[in-house]
Order: sequence, then C-alpha cells, then structure tokens
Amino acid sequence: MGVCDTFSKMKVLILVLLAAVGAWAQKVHVEFDPAAQFHGYHTFAIRDGRVHSRNPAVNSELVKKRIEADLARGLAARHLAPVPNGPADLNVRYTFGTVRTVEREAYPVGWRGWGTAIVRVPYAEGTLVIDFRDSATKSLVWRAVSSVQKRDPVKVEDKIDDLVRKALQKYPPKVK
Repeated sequence: MGVCDTFSKMKVLILVLLAAVGAWAQKVHVEFDPAAQFHGYHTFAIRDGRVHSRNPAVNSELVKKRIEADLARGLAARHLAPVPNGPADLNVRYTFGTVRTVEREAYPVGWRGWGTAIVRVPYAEGTLVIDFRDSATKSLVWRAVSSVQKRDPVKVEDKIDDLVRKALQKYPPKVK
C-alpha cells in the first residue's frame, strides 16, 4: 500500500465525516409578520396539534402530549401564560411528521481520487411546524419550521424536545 492510497483513503474518510456532520444538523427557519405587536401578547392556548407518520412509534398520542408539554414549558419561559379554555392572545397550532427517504452521495475513489463512488444513504427526516395566530385577527403572526435528519425515525422522535426548544428560542422575533 503506497502513500497515495493512504492519502486517498484519508480524503474519503474526511469527506464522509464532514458530510455526516452537516447532514444530521437541526435546521430552524422562522417567518413572522413585521406588523404584529409581539409585546402585546401575554396569553396562549394550544388549539390544534397533528402528528403524521407511517411509523407507529412516532404517530402516537404520547408524542402529541410531549410536544404540547414542551410548547407550554417554552412559552411559559417567555412570560406567556397558558389559557386552557376561553380566549387567548395567541392560538398555537403545530404539525409534526416524519418521512423516510434515500439520498445519493458521491465520493472520490480510485487512484488519486479520479474515480467516483455513488452511495445510497437512507434516512428519516422529521419536520415540526409551529404556528402562532393572533386570536383577534385570526391571522398568522409567527411560524417556525424545524427539521432534523436521522437514520432511524425513532431517533427523530427523540429530538422533539430540541426541535421545540430551538424554534421557541427565536420567539419573539428580533425586528431589524
């Protein structure tokens, strides 16, 4: 085994590790109505939650309860009071789902890395969408879309707490 072979294998290993780290990171995207007066919202109510998945471990009532508890805890930490029944300043709705997919990745192989190997990488992507609606105007004022990719859908379910926490870290939005 020559020095070129060792160097080539090390390049492939580094590329695989960098791709793996980037592929499994959680992503959070937030949109909001810049005209909304976020300082005027003091109460919230979780009105509707949906979970969509083909995996029975994820598609359960326990997952819904966990998301709702995380939302209530996170919003209370932001000085919003829960209203179990009756009108609230913000109506909170969420949707959580998972989907299995396969992605193709190409890596350099062969002598001096001039060849290419195509590898199929199966993974599960979990997405949590959280909507805040102004109860007076019934309009959407804030939305967070959090996503995570894992090899196993059950591992996606383990990241629900992080998805909710990272989304709520961006509330209230900072107006530029």
